[in-house]
Parts: sequence; C-alpha cells; structure tokens
Amino acid sequence: MSFDMDKLMKQAAQMQEQMEQMQQEAANETAEASVGGGMVKVTANGAGQVLAITISPEAIDPEDAEGLADLVLAGVNEALRSASAAVEAKAQAMMGQMGLGDLGIPGIGS
Repeated sequence: MSFDMDKLMKQAAQMQEQMEQMQQEAANETAEASVGGGMVKVTANGAGQVLAITISPEAIDPEDAEGLADLVLAGVNEALRSASAAVEAKAQAMMGQMGLGDLGIPGIGS
C-alpha cells in the first residue's frame, strides 16, 4: 500500500476550503425564537451573534423588569440554540458527504 502525500495534501486543502465555506454559511444561517406568547422575538445567526431583539409594548411593565429580562434571556438562548442546531445539521451532512460521518469528535459527524 503506497502513501500519496500529494493526494493527502490536496484532500486537506479541499477540506479546509469546505470548512471555511461552512463557516461563512453559518453566519448566513438565521433562526428566530419567540417567547412569552410572542412578546419577545430574537433573531440569531449560526455564528453565535444575536441580530435582532423585538419587544412588544405589552411586555414592558416597569413593575416587572425582571420578568422582561427573563423573557429576553430565554429568547436569546432559544434563538442561539436553534441556529446552532441548524448549522450542526449542515455540518453533519457535509461530513457525511465527505465520508467523515463518524470521527468520534463531539459536535462533528454522528
């Protein structure tokens, strides 16, 4: 069995290019979470950035600032979780297509 270093280097370069593309796509992958019956809506992307927070006027109660803070926190966490799950699914699909579906690396493959 011969070892082809040139082929290995080309495969590594191709994998790096695909990973960079996946990172760019992650930034474009967005998810929206709505909590409190729609009183707080949060949009986040797969790069872990919160893009927008919308708070309905009904959610603003000067006597319950803590309740609003809890809604915002829940919305942010859910939006980030949803965006991350979408990116993870795409990463698993890409790794499977590359024949790397079960590398035993947490967060990559199956």
